[in-house]
Amino acid sequence: MSNFESDTKPTAEERHHPMLKMALEIGPLMVFFFGNLRGEWLAKTFPALTAVGGPLLIATALFMVATVVSLIVSKIVFKHLPIMPFVSGIVVMVFGSLSIWLQDETFIKMKPTIVNTLFGVVLLGGLFFGKSLLGYVFNAAFQLDAEGWKKLTLRWGIFFLFLAVLNEVVWRNFSDAVWVNFKVWGTMPITILFTLAQMPLIMRHSLDTGTETKDGGKGE
Repeated sequence: MSNFESDTKPTAEERHHPMLKMALEIGPLMVFFFGNLRGEWLAKTFPALTAVGGPLLIATALFMVATVVSLIVSKIVFKHLPIMPFVSGIVVMVFGSLSIWLQDETFIKMKPTIVNTLFGVVLLGGLFFGKSLLGYVFNAAFQLDAEGWKKLTLRWGIFFLFLAVLNEVVWRNFSDAVWVNFKVWGTMPITILFTLAQMPLIMRHSLDTGTETKDGGKGE
């Protein structure tokens, strides 16, 4: 078995808690949506939050806290930090802090653009150097052969760049409310639909893990 295959195998904790992993990844986004939706109410109920700024900046602060909590729980339960949420968390902290410090919402609006562009470039760059890095992200969901990971990595790399461009179009041309709703209720369905569209490829290139266990490895 290659080093890549062993590195991309799911841990026991990830296999046993798939719904928790999903909740930890989606949770901070839902907190962000709630914070923006009820920002004025939160400011009246907790006056200290007015020092943070308007509803979008209050939502940003809550988003940052929820992201840190999510990463801590992931570390405790899964014994490691998932790559994509970890990288996204770093960008959230940097751009969120800049938004609140400078009282400029532009930074947090650009965060999805930066993150998606980064992921897209990293995935496509990895392919250029012969590495299908997507396996490190989806290791708990399924096991594919090398060709499958290569094709799926290419598709996801292009998709991330598409999301980056789409975010730029929305935040630069529409209101804050439209952008927040797009970020929560638009990006997620688009991503789910894209993921479902990859199922035929995944099925064609899935490894028989039962056979691997029985034979001690899958032959070429």
